[in-house]
Amino acid sequence: MAQWQGDADEGIDYMFKIVMVGDSGVGKSQLLNRFVKNEFHLKSKPTIGVEFLTRTLVMDHKLVKAQIWDTAGQERYQAITTAYYRGATGALLAYDITKQQTFDHVEKWLDELRIHAGRNILVMLVGNKSDLSSVRAVPVEVAREFAQQEGLFFLETSALDSSNVESAFIGLLSQVYRTVSRKQIIVEGHETNWDKVNLGLEGTNIKVPFQEPECHNAKKRSNCCSIL
Repeated sequence: MAQWQGDADEGIDYMFKIVMVGDSGVGKSQLLNRFVKNEFHLKSKPTIGVEFLTRTLVMDHKLVKAQIWDTAGQERYQAITTAYYRGATGALLAYDITKQQTFDHVEKWLDELRIHAGRNILVMLVGNKSDLSSVRAVPVEVAREFAQQEGLFFLETSALDSSNVESAFIGLLSQVYRTVSRKQIIVEGHETNWDKVNLGLEGTNIKVPFQEPECHNAKKRSNCCSIL
């Protein structure tokens, strides 16, 4: 979902819908809370239904609002989350590096994304819980090779100690921004030469203004997160 400035988001140049997918328990909600609110909760309950948080960044002097949807990983909520893939321009696909089964299911989640959001969706593959590398079950080389074969970006992260969390989200958002802004340039008849999309942020100036994060729960709006 790439939108231009509208009445509901005055001053926003771009708004992107990002979805988070992966098995239940891999740490999707923890990653999202760490990125948006810089919080980590040791006792975290499974997400029920779908909720989203927002964060605003400045990229190349443009105000970019990321609307990041946390979709339930439990199979019984599959019918709920499927509708939320539509309109997404990017996805963060997470697995737990200590649980082989969560990585085995990555291909299934990738298929879901490409069916419901389109084959051109930009995907960041994230191996979460890198702080537990001593009990690793998924070799980093295996995950990196899979990402290369499927044309995905890849990083290992830790929501607990915040390692690479910013890099994962901002890296994905920067590529979405580059792709969408390039399409706008082409539409306006000013096509330029672009390098192949890669994870590097070179050439994109990013500033992160202070803001209070927004929380929206599609299942129970009265139980939205609050800033501690």
